[in-house]
Amino acid sequence: MKQTTVGGTKRKIWNALAIALLVIIFIAYMFPFLMVVINSLKQKRDIIKSPFSWLFTIKGLSFDNFVKAFVQMDFLNAFKNSLIVTVCATGLVTLLAAMLAYYIVRNKNAVSKFTFVLMVASMIIPFQAIMIPLVSIYGGTLNVLNHRITLIFMHTGFSMAMSVFMFHGFINGNIPIALEEAAVIDGCSHTQTFFKIVFPLLKPIISTMVILNSLAFWNDFLLPSLVLTDKKLLTLPLSTYSFYGTYSADYGTIMAGLLLCVMPILILYVVLQKQIIGGVVAGAVK
Repeated sequence: MKQTTVGGTKRKIWNALAIALLVIIFIAYMFPFLMVVINSLKQKRDIIKSPFSWLFTIKGLSFDNFVKAFVQMDFLNAFKNSLIVTVCATGLVTLLAAMLAYYIVRNKNAVSKFTFVLMVASMIIPFQAIMIPLVSIYGGTLNVLNHRITLIFMHTGFSMAMSVFMFHGFINGNIPIALEEAAVIDGCSHTQTFFKIVFPLLKPIISTMVILNSLAFWNDFLLPSLVLTDKKLLTLPLSTYSFYGTYSADYGTIMAGLLLCVMPILILYVVLQKQIIGGVVAGAVK
């Protein structure tokens, strides 16, 4: 009886220590974001004087930074550009990756195996290693830069390898082939079998890849900065660069602009959060 009590006490102590450690890690992780929120409500002089001060220790709290950021970054136009690029690229990646992964899983031939190995191997190549030739070919030779379609095409291509890898693992471990055989017996073609039987069963991994790819496309700065130069085509991350001057920067407006950029994707994350962890685990493990 005493051993059980001692063991129970030790377990409670370890659980309490684990929770305390997790709280500390959470606070450390969220501290930068919290500072962005706090400084977005301060005036520039307060940010420069005391960037780590809390709101109740200063005067001059206002939402003027959000109004200024909304106007200066042309938020509605930038939001429209980001939305078009993100939705189109995410939709294309999701559909094409699911189709290719399904073909690779169900067709065990040399071509499909080589294709899968090649796509997985391409994931280790950093984007910075190919961005100069990319801009040179698409800009100098083909002259197709400064178009949303070009950016959508590049986003789709660079995201295919990881998406196919995730869909491949999910289909291989969670979609029984017996369902497809039954559909074929009932008269379904291969296309009908995929879209009517297999694709609806991919909802968990689709939700996961939608949020992951949407986050990547929405927040990407480097690739759009290489492709887009026209102010009318700038995405939200690019539009925040207008707050930086040659010799100074309006930090309060920058913080407000950053919050305006991340709010839509945070809402998407909250909506799909229940599907994310399950989809990642199911897609990564056979």
